[in-house]
Amino acid sequence: MSRNRSKRRLMGEINVVPYIDVMLVLLIIFMITAPLLTPGVVVDLPQAAAKPLDMEQGKEPVVVTVDAAGNLYIDIGDEPNAPVTAQKLKVLVAAVLRNDPQRKILLRGDKQARYGQVMQAMVLLQDAGLPALNLVTESPEDAPRP
Repeated sequence: MSRNRSKRRLMGEINVVPYIDVMLVLLIIFMITAPLLTPGVVVDLPQAAAKPLDMEQGKEPVVVTVDAAGNLYIDIGDEPNAPVTAQKLKVLVAAVLRNDPQRKILLRGDKQARYGQVMQAMVLLQDAGLPALNLVTESPEDAPRP
């Protein structure tokens, strides 16, 4: 019996195969979920060489979007990806500004949207009491290549 015990040796290596499997599963999960994390309504932004805004830490801006069909969206409220009426947009923005007058409001307009539709959104935001508006564009180097 003592021979049997002496033939067994302790294994001094760590089996890393299970860790690699877990890592690959996590990688696949992140690759699938990363595109889903883009906020708001998908619009094709116009290109402009503009400087990025200085955003305060901890304060997310409110994003108002005008899509190609002229529908208005705001990323707060019950359904952030559902179109809102002009009146509801005005009420929501006014409420945000009453609670936090320094909160930034960003306007994203699809480049296929008519100029008048984007201007109407700007007028609505101004009527809601917005002192300054920031327009969102896509930088030329970030633009998708054909």
